[in-house]
Amino acid sequence: MTTVVHMLRHGEVHNPEKILYGRLPGYRLSERGQRQALTVAEAVAGHDLVHVVASPLQRAQETAGPIAAAHRLDIATDENLIEAGNQFEGLHVAVGDGALREPKHWPKLVNPFKPSWGEPYLEIAHRMLGAVHRAREAADGHEALCVSHQLPIWTLRRFLEGKKLWHDPRRRQCSLASLTSLVFDGDELREIVYSEPAGTTDPKVTGA
Repeated sequence: MTTVVHMLRHGEVHNPEKILYGRLPGYRLSERGQRQALTVAEAVAGHDLVHVVASPLQRAQETAGPIAAAHRLDIATDENLIEAGNQFEGLHVAVGDGALREPKHWPKLVNPFKPSWGEPYLEIAHRMLGAVHRAREAADGHEALCVSHQLPIWTLRRFLEGKKLWHDPRRRQCSLASLTSLVFDGDELREIVYSEPAGTTDPKVTGA
């Protein structure tokens, strides 16, 4: 029996301060992000979705809204889909700028393989995998859609593909409002399919 779990990255966020907002409350979708959510809703309109679940953060809930409404489903919330924890949350962290230039922050950068500045990659992968299997069970034989965030989705994908979890953020294949679809036969992963119904975006978008 085939079950598909779509991992959807939320749409663009209104972030005029250009900070890494992480898990901070109150960050909503921009007008472009709202259009992206509608585009994805149109793209999956003909899919056999029976379960929609999202990170508790506002941008994820807003992205899930049009999709759930189109399929007449309630939005479930799973804390394990939340953005990765990060000690630079609320700061400017562009390369060569902001917090990264301040010596007081340098001790946070000693181990990029863990990483030392935030939630360990392996912990992200494990919690995301738990969310995936809960969604798979809820949609057994049909399709589920989980709205999460760039780093958690990309970490999950690398974990499932057996790759090292440490990576160059500039090379993530996880555009805004993109779908990383996990195809299961029973409880066994058969295939990972990536698509960009709302188009390609820069993987370096701050705090996304």
